[in-house]
Amino acid sequence: MASFKEIISTLPRRKGWTDYDIFLYQGFWCDTFFIEGVMRAQQSFRSQPSDIVICSAPKTGPTWLKSLTFAIVTRSTFDDSTNPLLSNLSHDCVPFSEVDLAQSSSNRDPNNPLLATHVPYSSLPRSIIDSSCKIVYICRDPKDSFVSNYLFFVRILASKDMKPLALEEAFELYCQGVSSYGPYWDHVLGFWKASLDRPDKILFLKYEEMMEDTAVYVKKLADFIGYPFSFEEIEKGSVEKIVNMCSFENLSKLEVNKSGKHREGTPVVIENKIYFRKGKVGDWENYLTPKMAARLDSITLQKLNGSGLTL
Repeated sequence: MASFKEIISTLPRRKGWTDYDIFLYQGFWCDTFFIEGVMRAQQSFRSQPSDIVICSAPKTGPTWLKSLTFAIVTRSTFDDSTNPLLSNLSHDCVPFSEVDLAQSSSNRDPNNPLLATHVPYSSLPRSIIDSSCKIVYICRDPKDSFVSNYLFFVRILASKDMKPLALEEAFELYCQGVSSYGPYWDHVLGFWKASLDRPDKILFLKYEEMMEDTAVYVKKLADFIGYPFSFEEIEKGSVEKIVNMCSFENLSKLEVNKSGKHREGTPVVIENKIYFRKGKVGDWENYLTPKMAARLDSITLQKLNGSGLTL
């Protein structure tokens, strides 16, 4: 049987946003490290019925969603001052299937039902799709997602003394669908259509709506994943405590998120502070010209036409 690296070497490839080529695997673009992780997860990951899988394309709000979900699930285990989110990046509290669980799903903490992935719906391990586990998906306006993605790459490359692609070049690639785990619209539509077919299994969330009324969505999220708030908890302000603890303002000020590093000793080590930039809705206006914004809006309308989804 061919090795993962041998299979990847036969895939379509092109220049991505960095000095390295990215490859087209099962309809999405990714670098070799993550594709190998996806292949391993597809081959060996075994989902449990109690699993809660947080799914997203990159830079659409998963850092925040992981924090909220982890805080909901662990609220009876930790008090306000001992929650691991206060001393760990949320990505370290919620294992990532393409990296942390790629070798073996037995690496997991049996008391933690949460895991995360950027894999499109059609490429998820069969055990996730076939089991009764829950999937929570978050998406975001493509304009903000692109800008956040681009600036994330810029900051990573700057930390490694590598020259980033010009914003205009990255934008052109993004419009063509060439971005990490892209095309973005295909990623979103895969989960959107699956959520319509299986609303009991997949909760589809929009970043902008969650930002507008976070407390409502925290309660909705808790109900969906099987950790509902009691009347007494709501009366005591438990929902608001989670909203405040997981806010961008609070998380970005924590020492671990200002000076820590994520996955040290691996090819994907990243400074924690790189995950926290602004978290604002509509920040794309500071980076994209009106013409660029109109082009992305036009592509989005065309791609989502007839789906019932708007972004």
